[in-house]
Amino acid sequence: MPDRLTSLDLTFLAAESAATPMHVGTVDIFEPPEHTEEGFDYESLVALIRDRIAFVPRYRQRVQQVPGRFAGPVWVDDEDFDITFHVRRSALPRPGTHAQLLELVARIMSRRLDRARPLWEMYLVEGLQGDRFAIIAKSHQALVDGSGTVDIGQVVLDSTAHPRETPVDSWQPEHPPSALELLAGVFSDAMRHPTAVLELARAEMASLTGQTSVREVLGDVVGSVVAQRHVQESSLHVKTSGQRRFTTVETSLEDYRTVRAMHGGTVNDVVLAAVAGALRAWMMTRGESVSPTRGVRAVVPVSIRDDEEDGEPTSLGSRVIASTVNLPVGENSPVMRLHQISYQTKAHKDTGRAVSARSLVGIAGFAPTTLHALAARVAATTIRPADDVVITNVPGPQFPLFAAGARMLASYPVVPLLQGQGLAVGVTSYDGKVSFGLNADRTAMPDLAVFAQCLTDALDELVDTTKGSRNRAARGRKSKPRTKKAGA
Repeated sequence: MPDRLTSLDLTFLAAESAATPMHVGTVDIFEPPEHTEEGFDYESLVALIRDRIAFVPRYRQRVQQVPGRFAGPVWVDDEDFDITFHVRRSALPRPGTHAQLLELVARIMSRRLDRARPLWEMYLVEGLQGDRFAIIAKSHQALVDGSGTVDIGQVVLDSTAHPRETPVDSWQPEHPPSALELLAGVFSDAMRHPTAVLELARAEMASLTGQTSVREVLGDVVGSVVAQRHVQESSLHVKTSGQRRFTTVETSLEDYRTVRAMHGGTVNDVVLAAVAGALRAWMMTRGESVSPTRGVRAVVPVSIRDDEEDGEPTSLGSRVIASTVNLPVGENSPVMRLHQISYQTKAHKDTGRAVSARSLVGIAGFAPTTLHALAARVAATTIRPADDVVITNVPGPQFPLFAAGARMLASYPVVPLLQGQGLAVGVTSYDGKVSFGLNADRTAMPDLAVFAQCLTDALDELVDTTKGSRNRAARGRKSKPRTKKAGA
């Protein structure tokens, strides 16, 4: 019998609305291949996906409902699977700027995926400055569970400019089960896993009755208790619209290592401290109160050992759980902000459950795409009304990767927004860079570019503290640029 969607998969379908598309994305920038005269075009990308899609069978399956919808749907092969529907071509007027690319990304990410087909899309964007091109990918959160299915972005990249050999793909779709077979499958599952079937039925019923937020659905399905705390007035809590605004920030990994070497903590702590400094400055530009005790509650998914019982299991040798960090935006000193964050995250590290960044980097393929997807799943199921922002930070390989011979220059995650959220921050380190993908509500955050600049300034501020000027800087003072916005 076909695989049935889990209750968690189902909640992501149920929670999706025009205002909250439930897909994660990635924006990868490439330079043309050096070892071939053919270059990289749409046919190259289609051929690459056709060559690797066998590693992710779920990407050729669609969701099939059970008659009557009294049990959860199943995954079935898409008999009409058309790879050219999912792999699409777009172009910017040459020479296309990074700003034009970001605008295109925002429009693509604002659109929901077609439920009648496998839940993913990929776009080749040609015409970027310097003969570069971009690949924009988005996959539904119900599709990538990290256990049975990794993100397709993890399998299309190679460690050399010469693509690896792959087995011949002889895939033929299986005929979808009949209504009678689907009902028989429900009966069979009920006999083997009665509790699980009951949970799925309740989740399905919740979606039919319009109880569609992840928080509400999960609250009924698994009995999680939602803390209805007073939500602090904040620019980060908004009425989420259906449109998105996206921008990127590119920084040097060496800067984070320099700060860590001077002040302690981890690279992840320094990333969080930079985000805290950026939030502080951005709130001040909005005239928002930033009192000394002000904090921003950030949901920060982290990886733990695979022998733990909680969290989202993966096929990558680790699990992902949610951790909450109070970003001390009211603290004026960048070093004190870093120390306060390190103190909080140290409690997690001291449990001995944490998976080191080195271990994550060693995972085969470009695992950050899968780990960001898992982090978004975990964040969506654990976030509370009082939480302000989701931050996913995944270390990647510190050497170049290639797609059909084309070198990847940068990779930016696109973390989805949940209802009421104004901003989500995704961070990926790769080949000496730390790249931020900032996904925001288009209406609520017209000044996303200001936040991006604040992020660059906040890291500069931290780096300055390693050079004997620890009392630097009150916000607004001009600093020597060490980092740059992508595409600037």
